[in-house]
Amino acid sequence: MRRWLIALVVLLLGRLRRRPRVPAGERIVEQGAPDRRAENLVLFLFGCAALSGAAFPVIYGFDSIPHQTQFLGLALGLALAFVAAACVVIAMRLVVTEELEEDYALPARPDEEDALVKMVEESGDRFTRKRLLLLAGAGAGTALGAALITPAASLGPVLDVSSLYRTPWRRGVRLVDEAGKAFRADDIEEDTFYTAYPEHADRERIGAPVVVVRLKPARLRLPGKRRGWAPMGIVAYSKICTHAGCAIALYRKPTFPEVQPRPALICPCHYSTFDPADGGSVLFGPAGRDLPQLPLEIDEMGELRAGGNFSGPVGPSWWGVRNHGARS
Repeated sequence: MRRWLIALVVLLLGRLRRRPRVPAGERIVEQGAPDRRAENLVLFLFGCAALSGAAFPVIYGFDSIPHQTQFLGLALGLALAFVAAACVVIAMRLVVTEELEEDYALPARPDEEDALVKMVEESGDRFTRKRLLLLAGAGAGTALGAALITPAASLGPVLDVSSLYRTPWRRGVRLVDEAGKAFRADDIEEDTFYTAYPEHADRERIGAPVVVVRLKPARLRLPGKRRGWAPMGIVAYSKICTHAGCAIALYRKPTFPEVQPRPALICPCHYSTFDPADGGSVLFGPAGRDLPQLPLEIDEMGELRAGGNFSGPVGPSWWGVRNHGARS
């Protein structure tokens, strides 16, 4: 590493001290006439690109805009199109071009390198407002960059992560099916898998869906604090797998006792397997923690209601999920 640093310093000092071998008075590229109209067009195109790029996060921030996805695509597409058009105008009307055909011998001599550098510098003689054009291009690039990174906001809140731990469940909320019909305890059969939702709540929230199964009370091995969470042997767990956030969609019955000794909840995506009789503990697969359990109660009408919130945070085991609990 020390040798590399020494070589880099020597190289930089050598370039700074080296004098150009090409006489300053001799031109390599033909003098180009300034083109103010082309510069104005480039400024206009860069300005349109900046406005289009800035419109993307604005549209992204308002869910009430109809056809939001189409407008987002239009804003991003226009930004890219305006930048491309500005580059085309610069190349065609503001950069002096020249076509030469000659052999290219390797390695190049130092004087040829200096000539190439001078050729590039002289090709921009037509620019009369370089700084203004650079600022316009930087503004367009910044707006386009902001548009490209805006969708990262969908990955979750950056500062306030409390919303990730809120669920619609609280004591007294009825469990209903997809049609909004309340689940009755007598209707829950053994060896059957049910999906329930909180009544009058947004079902799209990650903490809303639960799986409900019925086991023989003698099989339950719930932790001490959860002994009263499974009336009549009915247990409920979050439907969101604690591995990667997929949906628990399979219920394994002990068809082959030798290899499947007890019922289990299974995520078919990566085959994480959970024991509903043992508080949703992990039996197999990549899941790193147990399924959060929802306490249940049976009201005077025989309907299932939540006895409180989950036993733990809902969702995949991302970097901070173990340090917080579920919230109402």
